[in-house]
Amino acid sequence: MEPAARRTARDERPQAPWGSFPLTELTIFVGLVMLIVGFASGGVSGRLTIAVGIVLAALGGLELAIREHFRGYRSHSALLALACAIFAAALAYALAIVLFGSVVPLVPVATAIVVFVPVLVAMRNAFKRASGGLSFRIGRLRG
Repeated sequence: MEPAARRTARDERPQAPWGSFPLTELTIFVGLVMLIVGFASGGVSGRLTIAVGIVLAALGGLELAIREHFRGYRSHSALLALACAIFAAALAYALAIVLFGSVVPLVPVATAIVVFVPVLVAMRNAFKRASGGLSFRIGRLRG
C-alpha cells in the first residue's frame, strides 16, 4: 500500500515546469485567435495563418497531454501515439516529395501505422510505470 501523501500527489494535476505562468493556455489561445484571423482573411496568407494556428493549438494541447501522461495523472497513450504517427507520416510525405517528386499515398499511411502501434505499446507501458501499475485513468475510473 502506498503512503497517503504519494497517493494524493498522483490525484492532483501536475504543475508545469515553468510554474504558474499559463504558457499552455496562452499558446492554445493564440492558436485559436490565429485560426479565426486566418478564416476571416482568406487567401494564401489566410491558409498559412490557419496552419500556424492549428500547429500552435495542437502543441499546447500536446504539452499538457505529455505532462499528464508521464506523471501518471491521466493516460493519453493513443493521443501521443497518434501525434507521433502523424509526424512520421508528414515526414515520409515530405521526404518522398523531395527525393522522388511525387508520393504514393500508401507510403505515409503505412509509415503512420508502423509508427503508431509500437509507440502506443510504449506509451501504455510508460503510463503504467508512472501511475504505479494502472493501465488507464479517466476521471474516477481506474484500471
